[in-house]
Amino acid sequence: MNLMLVFEQGDAVLATVFLSLIAMSILTWTLLIVRSVQLWRARRANRDAEARLWDAPDWAGALAALEHNDAPAARLVRDGTAALAHYHSHAGRSLGQACGVDEFLTRALRKRLSLESGRLESGMVLLASIGSTAPFIGLFGTVWGIYHALVGIGASGQAGIDVVAGPIGEALIATAAGLAAAIPAVLAYNALGRAQRLIAQQLDHFAHDVHAQLLTEGSGDGVR
Repeated sequence: MNLMLVFEQGDAVLATVFLSLIAMSILTWTLLIVRSVQLWRARRANRDAEARLWDAPDWAGALAALEHNDAPAARLVRDGTAALAHYHSHAGRSLGQACGVDEFLTRALRKRLSLESGRLESGMVLLASIGSTAPFIGLFGTVWGIYHALVGIGASGQAGIDVVAGPIGEALIATAAGLAAAIPAVLAYNALGRAQRLIAQQLDHFAHDVHAQLLTEGSGDGVR
């Protein structure tokens, strides 16, 4: 079957359906490639940031090593240390008396974890939307194409199988196009979602370690 016949013989609605499905397919593969690379880089950057932190002799050295590091783990450390410094600088005021250092650090780290989780989930809603709507868009294109094919056949007065098969077959391509756009989107959503959850879990565990070490730092016992 020649897909160009759909654009040559179909109307504007059918052409719009196919263009929409083509755009969805391009977006799916683009998101899959871009987000896969970004998640892989995030995992590698997190490992490097964690190693730099725990290899540092003290918090000053750790902050210096992570100052320009753009890893999620590095941003978590910077926010935690900034929160600890902020707490101590306001210890004699109402802010410092409102809650303990433990709760204050927990709030700061949870906020950063939420922000990083939002970054990691970028594009997931679009993949879910494509995976759930593309089959129905393709089905709509098929129904629309078959309707116009039957109207044309009825107007011509010829109903032989050789006359019916061509237009209806071309219309059925829309269903296949919808599935071709939806299946990769669903698979990409599941794969990227699993990778994102693994990174989020690792960040959560790391946040607990940072929280414990910052409490130690806050008590004046050092980094270890």
